[in-house]
Amino acid sequence: MARVKRGVTTHSRHKEIVKLGKSYRGRSSTNFRIAIEKVEKGLRYAYRDRRAKKGEFRALWIQRINAGVRECGLTYSRFMNGLKLAGIELDRKSLSNLAAEEPETFKALVEKARAALPSK
Repeated sequence: MARVKRGVTTHSRHKEIVKLGKSYRGRSSTNFRIAIEKVEKGLRYAYRDRRAKKGEFRALWIQRINAGVRECGLTYSRFMNGLKLAGIELDRKSLSNLAAEEPETFKALVEKARAALPSK
């Protein structure tokens, strides 16, 4: 039976990992054993933070909306409740964009939300 040499696959797998870690410092970028640990850790962080980014952006949008609404004398929660009662379905991303870039349009939305709220 012929001898099977398997260095090619191992070498290509090692090259792939080292290539992924090429921006790391020291032996993390050249040594396979160290590079594999660093690359796996980096991929775990990337996976986690792709999800965390969504929450961070939502928090940013809420802060921007709240700042815009408070200038008009309302709170964020009452504004969102007023929008819901008025039947206006805009997401937080577009609302924050309006608050930052088109304050006149945003003020009109605030007035509609205020009108839809039950008076105290």
